[in-house]
Amino acid sequence: MGFQFVGISKAEFLEEDAPRLEDWLKRSYQGKMSYMENHFDKRLDPTKLVPGAKTVVSLMYNYFTEEKQQDPEAPKISMYAHGEDYHYVIKDKLKSLLNFIQDEIGEVQGRCFVDSAPVMERSWAAKSGTGWIGKHSLLINKEAGSYFFLAELIIDLELESDGPIKDYCGTCTKCIDACPTDAIVGNQVVDASKCISYFTIELKDEIPTDMKGKFENWMFGCDICQEVCPWNRFSKKHQEPSFKASQALLEMKKQDWTELTEEVFRKLFKKSPVKRTKYKGLMRNIEFLD
Repeated sequence: MGFQFVGISKAEFLEEDAPRLEDWLKRSYQGKMSYMENHFDKRLDPTKLVPGAKTVVSLMYNYFTEEKQQDPEAPKISMYAHGEDYHYVIKDKLKSLLNFIQDEIGEVQGRCFVDSAPVMERSWAAKSGTGWIGKHSLLINKEAGSYFFLAELIIDLELESDGPIKDYCGTCTKCIDACPTDAIVGNQVVDASKCISYFTIELKDEIPTDMKGKFENWMFGCDICQEVCPWNRFSKKHQEPSFKASQALLEMKKQDWTELTEEVFRKLFKKSPVKRTKYKGLMRNIEFLD
């Protein structure tokens, strides 16, 4: 089905994550993302989210591409959003995988998750040994870097667990040093309310003026901490046709973006995660870069 890595964990309360999550919320690092404050118990205990759950299957799906927007002055879109919305593409694959398990084994109940419910996906992926959590708080795989979508099957089938692997970041601080808004405030801790991705995707209000000139031309998301990560020298091109960027998108010049009409926006981002900002939000971001 195209997943590159898979790991298995026992579905149980994430004891180490509880105080970290509590502290993160207490410091208001979630900014205006109030949904992060909801379902605290479900976020930490998959058996509360999926009754009868015994196992969390963590999967990784590559989205790395060498395709780039051709105009170096054009405002930039994060690599994950070049093609179709990953939520739908990967959810379909997860459903097929669950059906396959049911066909092979029999009565197995569970749910599929792709960044769509209160699931601590990086914690589960790290617990299952598919990688470790880097200083920038993203999951890094030793063989293939960090340009991955994470997904989970939480099922009532008992499987043998894999264990975590060690952290290979060492003394490297490239991601911390490169972040133009100083959003990485500690090891594996990101103050989301300072992150370019938060400002350009999640924040619905005006972008604070003290951030002016710090976005390094990112209009939707940001890949800076991944671009500088030495582990991403092992990234390989994805093989997913749905994630391929349209030629029209790659060829757009800076002027095309500043003059973007709502009609072109709808056409260009018909099945894209960029739709999340809506036309008005994307234009706000583009204007903020000037």
